[in-house]
This record gives sequence, C-alpha cells and structure tokens, in this order.
Amino acid sequence: MDPPSKPKSRRLYQIWKGNNKFLGGGRAVFGPDASSLFLTTFLIGGPAIAFCIKMLLLIIRNDDPQYDYPVLIGGMVLAIMDFLFLFLTSGRDPGIIPRNSQPPESDESVGIATQSMEWVNNKIADLKLHRTKDKFDHHCPWVGQCIGLRNYPYFIGFISTSTTLCIYVFVFSWFNVLRQQGTLWSIMSQDVPSVVLIAYCFVAVWFVGGLTLFHLYLISTNQTTYENFRYRYDKKENPFTRGILKNFKQVFFSKIPASAINFREWVSEDDDSLMGSSDINGNFIGKGKFDIEMGGKFGKDGAIYLPSVLQNLDYGSLNDNLKKKGEGKAAFDPFFFPADQEQTNSPQTSRDKSSAAEDNDS
Repeated sequence: MDPPSKPKSRRLYQIWKGNNKFLGGGRAVFGPDASSLFLTTFLIGGPAIAFCIKMLLLIIRNDDPQYDYPVLIGGMVLAIMDFLFLFLTSGRDPGIIPRNSQPPESDESVGIATQSMEWVNNKIADLKLHRTKDKFDHHCPWVGQCIGLRNYPYFIGFISTSTTLCIYVFVFSWFNVLRQQGTLWSIMSQDVPSVVLIAYCFVAVWFVGGLTLFHLYLISTNQTTYENFRYRYDKKENPFTRGILKNFKQVFFSKIPASAINFREWVSEDDDSLMGSSDINGNFIGKGKFDIEMGGKFGKDGAIYLPSVLQNLDYGSLNDNLKKKGEGKAAFDPFFFPADQEQTNSPQTSRDKSSAAEDNDS
C-alpha cells in the first residue's frame, strides 16, 4: 500500500481565497479594484509631468535659472512624494483580520466589536461600543484599497501632498504667465499649457483640498469616516476623543502595528483555516453562516440565534415606526428578522413557552 502523499506547501498569498491582488511575492497587498490606480496615476502624473516639461523648456531657453531650477526641483519632489504615498497607501495591508476557524457561539458574539452596531434610534445612550482592531475608515476607490489602521497615515500623506502639488502647480503656472511681456489675454492665448494647468489644478484642489480638510477634522475629533457618517458624534458625545493634540499624536506618532497575516508564510494547501479572512469591514468569512454585523448566528435548522444581550433588551421605547402595526406584524425590524419568524435560543422565548405550557396544563 502506497504511503499517503504529503500535502503540498505554498505561499499563503498564492492560495489566498480573497479578492486581494499581490505583487513582489506577497510583499505588496492591493485591494480588489487595484486597476483604478492607473487612472489615479494618470490624473496626478499627467499635470505634474506637463508642468516639469514646461519648466525644462524655460531652462533650455535660459529664461531665469535662479527661478526655473528651484521651481522644477520643488515640483519633482512633490510629485515623487505623492506617488510614494499613493503606493504605500494602496499596496499595504490596511489591517486585514485573520479568519477565525471557530465561528463564535451566540453568546460569545457579544464580545465582537463591530462598527456596524449602533445605538438604536439613540434610545440606548449608555451602550458604548468598542472599535474594531483594524479601525476601518472607508474604502477609497481612487487608491483601490480600504483605509484602515495600518495605511491611514500614508493616506493622509497622499491627499495632503496631492493638495500641495495642486496649489504649487496652480501658483507657479500663474507666475509663468504673469512673468511674460504683453497683455494677459495674448499671453494666455500663446501659453496654452499653463492655462490648462491653471484650470485643471483649480478644479482638482477643491476635491483633494476638501478631502484633506475633512480628514484633518476627523483626526482632530478622533473619528473615522465610517463613524462620522454612521454615528454622527456631533449630536452626541464622542467616546474616543482625547483632545486635539493627543488625537493628532495618536495618528502620526503611534507605532503602526505589524500585519496580522503573513502572506509569505508557507502553508499547506489543505489548511483551509488560512485561506480566507474577515475583511477590514468586519464581514466574517467562515465555514458557518454568521452575521457579524447584527451579532446573530444561523443554526443548522436555519433558525436565527441571538446573543443574550440582544435578547434581553427592552425595545418598547423605540419609535412608533418600529412598533407592530396592522395584523400584529412588525413594520420594520431593526435586526432584519422577519416579523413572523421565531427567534430561537432566547431565554425570554423559552420562559414564555414554559409559562404558556403551564397555563394550558392548569
């Protein structure tokens, strides 16, 4: 009888079942829509290269070397920094969470911190929720990657450098126009590249500049983009803020944690527990069906199991639109459970059934 063959070993990134794309033997981890980097690179590199070519032409004509060389070097440095931050943002693991090979039981799911859980209609004001370890901010289609704890500082560097580059090209393109002799209209009609750069940067700076200011506000208040749109902390106390200075220090001077997954490690092709993950949004990808956002679990019989903290909550104070209407069915269920579907594994339900049985026996 032939001995059983040993399972083949491969790098983890080679058998990764997620949608990530890898370069450099798994050293660079890109998002599923990494192809958008080509568009972003064109939108940044096109104007930057055009501006540098314009400055080179001025240098060749010996226009004013003391002005042309510093301006050219400044533009090149900003463009290189912008592309560097873009690559570090897009090609870095944002904080992918390893998949748990054992889906948590119904009561254990209470300890899972997800950003999708929130105060229901602001009625449970004393229920404070913890952030996920990845500190998910948002998914940015321009860099083709999610923004999380491990690449957020680089993302801030990318958008702030892009803003600076837009302002730099805009200002010195105007200088190139105003330094020429003649009327403004005649100069602009002759120096079309400078006019195009001025118009392009004027439009672009409103986008990247506004995005930079928005994220500086989020940093100063210690919020993520997801939390700002989901929780609206300006209407209630933000439980995470530490003060402006400490908030900025936390983002820019804190040590970036190591990746939770080593995509270059050797694993067996039969080791299914290492081939997937929970994505940075917190969506659980496991062998069982588990709704991590709602904290519920689907049993083998298809019934929905709730953790005890959700079973014992009093929903009587919810708004009228959440109360039962018509034929006794809920018009809207905040946990997406069908109104006529029974929630199993609930102590309260069990007690109600026991009481009903005792009444029938009596």
